[in-house]
Amino acid sequence: MTGPRTDGAPTTTRGEGSLPSGLYWQSWTVPQPVGVVVLVHGVHEHGGRYRHVAERLARSGYASYAADHPGHGRSAGARGDIGSMAAAVAGIEETVQLAGRRHPDVPVFVYGHSLGGLVSVQYLTGSPDPRVRGAVLSAPALDTSAATPLQRRVGPALSRLLPRVGVVQLEAEAVSRDPEVVRAYRTDPLNHMGRLRARTGTEIMIAAAAAPERLRSLTMPLLVLHGSADRLMPTAASEVVRDAAGSAEVTLLVYEGLYHEPHNEPEQERVLDDVVAWLDAHRG
Repeated sequence: MTGPRTDGAPTTTRGEGSLPSGLYWQSWTVPQPVGVVVLVHGVHEHGGRYRHVAERLARSGYASYAADHPGHGRSAGARGDIGSMAAAVAGIEETVQLAGRRHPDVPVFVYGHSLGGLVSVQYLTGSPDPRVRGAVLSAPALDTSAATPLQRRVGPALSRLLPRVGVVQLEAEAVSRDPEVVRAYRTDPLNHMGRLRARTGTEIMIAAAAAPERLRSLTMPLLVLHGSADRLMPTAASEVVRDAAGSAEVTLLVYEGLYHEPHNEPEQERVLDDVVAWLDAHRG
């Protein structure tokens, strides 16, 4: 637990544990929250990197929960290997259920970044908990244009035969324009700095290819965030959500010059203020 606050903001209490699937979860809760946000992290990182996001949400009265995907952070598995998209989706489902049991009288929102945005779309277009009121998708991994025809053909076979072989090296410097964020990303022992695993890459490719059709059934309000200078996921990925989602209310915010993680850019305060304003407007 943090110490007593002197600025009028709620005192934040941190918790942690294991979900029924064995995945590690952590939370940042406040007394009598106005809503709950389930944070869904991206590839090769972990929920702990969203502590500052949770603390900003807490200052506005929101509790936050985050689970580490299989093979990520403090969850078991080969580093960087999500095992299957279904396993990652099950982690969100269990986290939403946990948050809903602990805070039964407030709305739930899902906030997914990058791979977490894709996993969130999979969850929300399946059988989401009825308490989920809306979703924030940050640079969702829905663009497959970077995959070559050869990769599309051999990916599934490589995923089966050599699931943990490294296929693509992701650029750490592309996560943020803030050198300190990049340094912390590189030196964080819970991050995976190796190449993208064949199985993880194939699961992403297959799910992203199916996303436009699945998005037709997604009718809840959506806030989509993207940096215009994102080198890891083009803004076209967020445009897929805007153009394909069945929701009558999709807000797309493209931040000029920002990199892949808008919540970790020098302008993060403005980005998170936008997120909180949207949550406040949709929590009923």
